[in-house]
Amino acid sequence: MGQSVSMEVQAIYQQLLDAWNNRQARGMADLFTEDGESIGFDGSQSKGKEEIYSHLKPIFDHHPTARFISKVKDVRFLSADIAILRAIAGMVPPQQTTINPKVNTHHTLVVVKKEEDWRIQLFQNTPAQFHGRPELVEQMTAELSQLVK
Repeated sequence: MGQSVSMEVQAIYQQLLDAWNNRQARGMADLFTEDGESIGFDGSQSKGKEEIYSHLKPIFDHHPTARFISKVKDVRFLSADIAILRAIAGMVPPQQTTINPKVNTHHTLVVVKKEEDWRIQLFQNTPAQFHGRPELVEQMTAELSQLVK
């Protein structure tokens, strides 16, 4: 696949993070396919746009959420209409300027092209704690910290 198609896949991931950072539950949910699935940092699973929305809305309504800082590591195409994006991400808590390394994560996105638009089939947010290997947490945090504005 060409660079422009890879950029389209990266763009939907950025839209997902922008919606999170702007605390827009509907904006996040609408990026998914009708039967898309989200697996959160704590293992919570939500299936379908409405369940994803219903899961996210109270989080944004009742909790000050940290903003994501991320770096795409790989985009791989399984076909012309299916891609997997892998990224690393960190979170900057409200009113702070540095990443909290305790919530570093790996993001995995499976996206599908439907009617000329890319949509998320699966978003998985996996903690990156590297138990017993604190140097890996430090490396990831340092890599992401370069992106904090």
